Amino acid sequence: MEIFSSKQWMVTVIGIWTLCAGNSALADEGLWLFNNPPTKQLQDKYHFTPTAAWMEHLQKSSVRVGRGGSGSFVSPDGLVLTNHHVGSDSLQKLSDATHNYLADGIYARTLSDEKQCPDLELNVLQSIQDVTERVNAAVTQSMNAGQAFLARNRVIADIERESQNTTGLYSEVVKLYGGGSYQLYRYKRYTDVRLVFAPEKRIAFFGGDPDNFEYPRFDLDICLFRAYENGQPAHIENYLKFNPKGPAEHDLVFVSGHPGRTNRQLTVSALTNLRDRVLPLQLQTYYRREVLVAAFGANSLEDQRRIDSDLFGIRNSRKRGNGQLAALLAPEFFGERVEDERAFRSQLENQSTLRPVLEAYNRIEQADSEMAKVLVSGVFLEGDWRRGGLGFDSRLFKIARTLVRAAVERPKPNGERLAEFRDSNRSPLELQLFSPAPIYDDVEELELSDSLTDLATRLGPEDPLVKQILAGKSPRERAYELVSGTKLKDVALRRQLYEGGAAALKDYSDPMIALATLVDPAARKLRRVFDESGETEQEAYGQIARARFALKGNETYPDATGTLRLSFGKVSGYEEDGKTIPAFTTFAGLYQRANDHQNREPFDLPPRWIDRHDKLNLGTRLNFVTTADVVGGNSGSPVVNEAGELVGLIFDGNIQSLAGDFAYSDQQNRSVAVDSVGIIEALDKMYDAKPLVDELIAGKPVSR
Repeated sequence: MEIFSSKQWMVTVIGIWTLCAGNSALADEGLWLFNNPPTKQLQDKYHFTPTAAWMEHLQKSSVRVGRGGSGSFVSPDGLVLTNHHVGSDSLQKLSDATHNYLADGIYARTLSDEKQCPDLELNVLQSIQDVTERVNAAVTQSMNAGQAFLARNRVIADIERESQNTTGLYSEVVKLYGGGSYQLYRYKRYTDVRLVFAPEKRIAFFGGDPDNFEYPRFDLDICLFRAYENGQPAHIENYLKFNPKGPAEHDLVFVSGHPGRTNRQLTVSALTNLRDRVLPLQLQTYYRREVLVAAFGANSLEDQRRIDSDLFGIRNSRKRGNGQLAALLAPEFFGERVEDERAFRSQLENQSTLRPVLEAYNRIEQADSEMAKVLVSGVFLEGDWRRGGLGFDSRLFKIARTLVRAAVERPKPNGERLAEFRDSNRSPLELQLFSPAPIYDDVEELELSDSLTDLATRLGPEDPLVKQILAGKSPRERAYELVSGTKLKDVALRRQLYEGGAAALKDYSDPMIALATLVDPAARKLRRVFDESGETEQEAYGQIARARFALKGNETYPDATGTLRLSFGKVSGYEEDGKTIPAFTTFAGLYQRANDHQNREPFDLPPRWIDRHDKLNLGTRLNFVTTADVVGGNSGSPVVNEAGELVGLIFDGNIQSLAGDFAYSDQQNRSVAVDSVGIIEALDKMYDAKPLVDELIAGKPVSR
């Protein structure tokens, strides 16, 4: 495992000192809303203005893959292109002891060979509607934070339910600008998704962890799925035509994807909390889990197969977290954020109508202080509700928690439920709850044992709740007891308990359900603290956002929220340590890098890439970089040219991009993409996938 040198960490934050959101008008900056594109910036710098039809076509060609990745339709028959690492979870779930699709790849040569993914969903944004006025009208000044949270929750639930009932589309109210705007996003969902193609992991993630977030790169990080409706390939009207020539240097390109989260609009107090508390806590856990999971995978090839996707996710999060922390610890960078906030607050002070907004900064600082008091217990007992809390790293526990909470939440009025149990979220929740994906006892015991150890260490072994959780046993013994004793691997049983509700749970004895029931009161209490403090912050950030609009107009973009955004830039190399880093890499460079490392892991090529070396045109471009602004969640995003043709596929950023969570500079920050010409060359010459090539280039109907 590579550890960055201090020089490398310094490179991460070079060139961003004077950057804050909205402060670099000439930079290729921005995660722009599709209903508020950067028209002026594009016209002023590149003399290009996207039409409404151009924007709509790109929007409806773009796909949210699962809940944390991006992709795009690339044929009229539902073919979806994304990254191998975005598809790795499905690849792993479809694999078994005799078929390791994650490591060895797969090509379904006929439609009947395409493998249905157990719990993958695709979402395509159909429309956006501003509902800010209605959401804000539900909250009055007389309400305290708890009352305001409930009122806002109710109206959002009503909006989502009404929209879903009227349109049949999955509907989600999205908070933007920290609460300055609320937009209703409507999606078409595809839940019958089938795997079509994936290369070997060794070529998809060539260079492994040492090359992750680096450039030059030499990766074929691609994966192809197909969306189905009524048992047949979905008919798609909006899809991206594949440009087999790829982009040229200095070309203007666009990235359409779903960036997960940025913190470019956080106050200094919030950034301080992130730097001093949140990131160090997360990184300690990542390092711990990485060592544990890597050691387990080293036991055998089968053990490696079972944890491969988990290990990649942990390592990726660890490396990204280190880059973020490095940026916040750089005195000059942090000083610039302090100066930017001071200057903006001075503007507020000088305008009597905006002066009251200054108090919002104090409310944010107070809310952060309240959350800091319960940070450790909060993230370990509750955490992100999608994951079940850091103290319970177990899919079986997550299932148990969902069943326990569903029994309580589903009988409530829709607007009073926890967000994940609203009517609008029922289908996504049930897709995951009833997934037939395999669950491995040894992996469950390993990860649950370690997370229980971490929980006991953080909260203290004498903590009353910790004692109840461990039930007089060591974390390892307790994990074994819980995993071996539960029956929740049975999908039919899960469905029975879910539909039976509280009555069914009352009459059923299961150790994992008993644990979830034990933890739930404390976890809910902690969640309430975060929800109410979050409501206070939300109202305060909304005030600040409205003040920014008043001073700067609407030529700003909000922080990333996992929703569809547009970025732009040019294909361009950069300077680093006095060297010119070229915009493109080639297949020749791939073989040279493997040669330089004597074809040793993680620079070892799959056998087919050695045997078929002579079939390739080694001068063909493989990867390229662009100044387009991307962050985590953009993986799998299409890169398109001015004609709206697909010329590349985002799969990473360089090391300088790691500071992009807080600020952006196009001096060295680069997004890294697979070149469309390299994709075609590999499919044709390495995998004999001529039907796929024809479908991509000519949009030929599926007849395989």
